[in-house]
Amino acid sequence: MTGIDLASLTAIDVHTHCEVSARGRASLPAELHDASSAYFKVRGARKPTLQETAAYYRERSMAAVIFTVDAEHATGTAPVPNEEVAEAAAAHPDVLIPFASIDPFRGRAGVRQARRLVEEYGVRGFKFHPSIQGFFPNDRLAYGLYEVIEETGTIALFHTGQTGIGAGVPGGGGIRLKYSNPLHVDDVAVDFPHLKVILAHPSFPWQDEALAVATHKPGVHIDLSGWSPKYFPPQLVRYANSLLQDKVLFGSDFPVLTPDRWLADFADLPIKDAVRPKILKTNAARLLGLTGSGS
Repeated sequence: MTGIDLASLTAIDVHTHCEVSARGRASLPAELHDASSAYFKVRGARKPTLQETAAYYRERSMAAVIFTVDAEHATGTAPVPNEEVAEAAAAHPDVLIPFASIDPFRGRAGVRQARRLVEEYGVRGFKFHPSIQGFFPNDRLAYGLYEVIEETGTIALFHTGQTGIGAGVPGGGGIRLKYSNPLHVDDVAVDFPHLKVILAHPSFPWQDEALAVATHKPGVHIDLSGWSPKYFPPQLVRYANSLLQDKVLFGSDFPVLTPDRWLADFADLPIKDAVRPKILKTNAARLLGLTGSGS
């Protein structure tokens, strides 16, 4: 991957969202978007453009993995085009790392799209949000996508645990939390033993399940996005400091949680000095295949 100068980076944020297209089209229905803003106590506008996101991270000497969420089958709302995200990353290769998102219900057409996004657009991974997309990760429905991801050496990133999207809306806006138990990803890690996986977020109420899967399966990692570090479960901090110190990754969940706030609270955690740079940059650089200057 060209454009990334690892030595100059302070951190790699592996979890940021593109929520609006260049034409101003949002990737979520307004009801669900507004519910998540209330859940995260976001004040003011929260829909930065891809260019604004690039400038934001460049000012902080950080790189950011960025993606949309394709859940059109369940929500009826089209995502920000994956091609648009990838093209913005190509225009800002020093700070943006493109991931894509494909609704598993797109079937064979989605599988073809995944391969094209990797081969023609340089996409480095794929975001799945089982609760919004309405599928269990171990459903064979998604296996064609996993085959492409494993074959191309890209990354599968799964939302896990509670979600702020739909929180407080009657019936949770139709979103079912059961789909995002990380234990369902254990089956995926067995059936695709060479697949690189990230379990996103502290996985409340299934934190122990996430730790078990990441400890047991070599390809499974955990990102720390979506929560202020001061609220991390103690067992997550303990494992990040020891058994999983090479498999835990900094992620913010920008724009609902900023890296500024996350890093300020992370500084107060009892993380070993030798482990901090692994979480903030080294682990992500290795997983993403970034090496040296301009890698």
